[in-house]
Formats: sequence, structure tokens, C-alpha cells
Amino acid sequence: MSDFKLPKHEKLKQKKEIGLLFEKGKWKTYENVRIITLNLDKKPQDGFSFDNQKIGVSVSKKHFKRAHDRNRIKRLLRECYRLNKDLFTEKFGTNSLTMVFWISKEMPAHFKVVEENFLKLCESVK
Repeated sequence: MSDFKLPKHEKLKQKKEIGLLFEKGKWKTYENVRIITLNLDKKPQDGFSFDNQKIGVSVSKKHFKRAHDRNRIKRLLRECYRLNKDLFTEKFGTNSLTMVFWISKEMPAHFKVVEENFLKLCESVK
């Protein structure tokens, strides 16, 4: 079992890394959660080497006008990742860049809804 932290070095923040992710990453969708990921173990890239995964979370301003709604959904998505980090690492690799999106126009009713979508998405990866 891993520690249940989300340290700063696991957060995807650099514009260069995000650009590479959107340029060469693979998209997957399950119900209200969409993910773009790039496993650097399978596809090494020049100038990118780190020994952990990095994750970012995004929610559309188009669907959620209020910042507190977007922030709430982002907190829920980060919590899903944090609690299920072992499964996520197993499916997407230990050295990967990932961005998670909430694509529904509706606010999730409960954390369980978000977590179920997140887990199904992780399980759908081969």
C-alpha cells in the first residue's frame, strides 16, 4: 500500500510537459471523466526524465461558470487519484504524464459518483 499523499512533485504544472502531453498523449473517456496520458516508460521523450508520475486536473469554465464549482470538482478528482494511486500507477505506469478532465455539464452529486467513473476508466485501460 502506498502513502496517501499528493506531493508537489507529482503535480503537472510545467507548460512544456502539458504541451508534450497534448501533442503525443492518448485519450480515454468513461462517462463523465476523460483522461489524456503519456507513459514515458513505453515512449521515452528527449529532455523529459523524472522518476514519478505527474497529474493535472481540469474542469471546463464553459460548463461551470462559478469558480467554487470548478474547484469542488477538481478537489474530488484529485482525491480519487490520491486514494487510488496504486491502481492508477499499475494501469498508467510509474513514469507518466496525465491530465484528468470532468466533461459533464452537471455537478456530481457525491464523491462516490466521481470515484466510480474514475475507477471504471482506470480499469478500462489494457
